[in-house]
Amino acid sequence: MEFELIKKGPISDEEIIDEIKAVMKKLGKSSITIKDFDANSKINSSTVTRRFGKWNTALNMVGAGINNMFYSDEELLSNIKDAWLKKGKQPSRRDMDNKELSKISSGTYLRHFGTWYKALECFINYISEKDVDTSTEVQEPTSSSVIKHKTKRDPSDRLKVQVLMRDGNRCRICGVECSGGLHNIHFDHIKPWSKGGETTLENLRVLCSHCNEALGNSEE
Repeated sequence: MEFELIKKGPISDEEIIDEIKAVMKKLGKSSITIKDFDANSKINSSTVTRRFGKWNTALNMVGAGINNMFYSDEELLSNIKDAWLKKGKQPSRRDMDNKELSKISSGTYLRHFGTWYKALECFINYISEKDVDTSTEVQEPTSSSVIKHKTKRDPSDRLKVQVLMRDGNRCRICGVECSGGLHNIHFDHIKPWSKGGETTLENLRVLCSHCNEALGNSEE
């Protein structure tokens, strides 16, 4: 009769790597996805990503070929920004598989960041960074004087997302959700640009087309 010790305690890095190799061998693949691993292993993929930070990091450690296109952090986070602007609010993981909203699939984000939540956490830091404004002073002529601005008139995409994160995609005047047509979304200067208002987070708000046109150049 042979006796075998039952090992207790946390699984080691070596055991995780061996398990990834075993699943690759079983499936006959040079690279596997999180879905492949979860369907063929007793170890959950979340254990792998918690241990190594990213799924791709674990694959690199076993010398697995990664068939997906490599994206930099800047490209991944910029794509979330674009999806946020198109949707008008925070995109879900499922939204990232909608090709009309996102050029990069949700699986790429899971492999790169570990979880969608971690991707959003990185995005918050990315979008909170200030734009580098290399523009010179902008002069706005009026009937009596020239107004000198420190910012450009049109908000950057980064600033638009910051406004959306604060206001959502609802008009700050009538409260309607801005979803297109009559209620298409606008980024309005609270103090009008023509009256010296700057293009800053504090001086911008979300308005629908109807309220923006009705408001005109007045301050409310």
